[in-house]
Amino acid sequence: MNIIGCKWVFRTKRTADGSVERYKARLMAKGYNQVAGEDFFDTFNPVVKLTTVRLLLSLAITNKWTLRQLDVHNAFLNGHLAETVYMKQPPGYEDPAHPDHVCHLQRSLYGLKQAPRAWFKPLHDFLLTTGFSASKTDVSLFYYSLDGCQVFLLVYVDDIIMLGSSATLINTLLCYLATAFKIRDLGKPSFFLGIEMVDTSAGVILSQRRYMNDILNRAGMVDCKPLSTPASTTQPVTPSDEPFDNPTQYRRIVGALQYLTITRPDLSDAVNRLCQFMHTPTVNHWGMVKRVLRYVKGTLNYGLRLSPSPTTSIHAYSDSDWAGCPIDRKSTSGYAVFLGTNLVSWLSRKQWTVARSSTEAEYKALADVAAEVTWVVSLLRELGLHFGQSSTLWCDNLGATYLCANPVFHARTKHVEIDYHFVRDKVASGDFVVNFVSTKDQLADIFT
Repeated sequence: MNIIGCKWVFRTKRTADGSVERYKARLMAKGYNQVAGEDFFDTFNPVVKLTTVRLLLSLAITNKWTLRQLDVHNAFLNGHLAETVYMKQPPGYEDPAHPDHVCHLQRSLYGLKQAPRAWFKPLHDFLLTTGFSASKTDVSLFYYSLDGCQVFLLVYVDDIIMLGSSATLINTLLCYLATAFKIRDLGKPSFFLGIEMVDTSAGVILSQRRYMNDILNRAGMVDCKPLSTPASTTQPVTPSDEPFDNPTQYRRIVGALQYLTITRPDLSDAVNRLCQFMHTPTVNHWGMVKRVLRYVKGTLNYGLRLSPSPTTSIHAYSDSDWAGCPIDRKSTSGYAVFLGTNLVSWLSRKQWTVARSSTEAEYKALADVAAEVTWVVSLLRELGLHFGQSSTLWCDNLGATYLCANPVFHARTKHVEIDYHFVRDKVASGDFVVNFVSTKDQLADIFT
């Protein structure tokens, strides 16, 4: 049999302001020694989508719902292993009478490849027996309805947010959960997944200030001179012949910046461009990373604002640059989806194929935002929070808006993939209304 090792890991847990909360010691299995197909099979653990988190937080702030953050104590130890796994004795706790004996693991231990999945299963099964329903649109979202009151549970591995319209029902469900798992009630969410929730008079600001300082510290740019823009508009991204001497550092910093876009949509376009050169970064690309970090330094107080919205209608902006990449001449799509006045979803991504016209590039961007809005509407409809009004899509290209409603344009779009034309079906059925917006009012322009 394959015998895996283990080690002790010591961590200092800090609060949002950086002060020490507690010191932790945890026994970790050396999962990198596990053999696929023998020690583990499935490893993927579903986690709640960040769009779902922003969506429900927006609704909670608008409707003044009760919010609670929960932490499961040693969550992974609640999972039972389906596979046979043997591990060496923990350092410092070896049996002197039997030094060659090994441990047969019954529970999932931190560090095992299948540990997150093994933990999700007992939690999922228990919630279903309690009366919760698992969302089909987002499998890590659970909802509970009773006498017109609703409670939602957002699960991100062992971090849980519970929110709902009834504080009494939330307390009752918390007592149910506490009978099966050792749960710590942290009260109103203040620091979740590295995101700080700052209360203001106008609502809540989601901030990653501590994470930004951590990235600057890792890059050695804590004392850098700040800039007011994340990227240069005069110099196009072109590959340089001189490779960067530390590609691992490049990948580490750009990967960290990707997580920062959870609350910073203004970084999406610059980070999207940087991610296209992960395999062979050059000195020029590292210079672009440093420019983004200098912008982050000057905008440490920025975050995503969620405020009470007078309406829950969905409207979205889509935009595209045409043949913006000088290397392969592909266009970049960008969109922003609003629930009422709150921004809940956005994207900046290079298109899969080369567009032959600006209308085609904009039409593909419109298809991307239509798919996202369809997903958001299906989630709200499943939770009983959608009231049937049509979603509005705003596009700054007249040709693309005509294309959504006029099949006569087919002669000029035979080369466009069929899957992009589903927007027309949505418009014909009344689910979407596509309107023209002038370029100066195009909010999605920042993503391209």
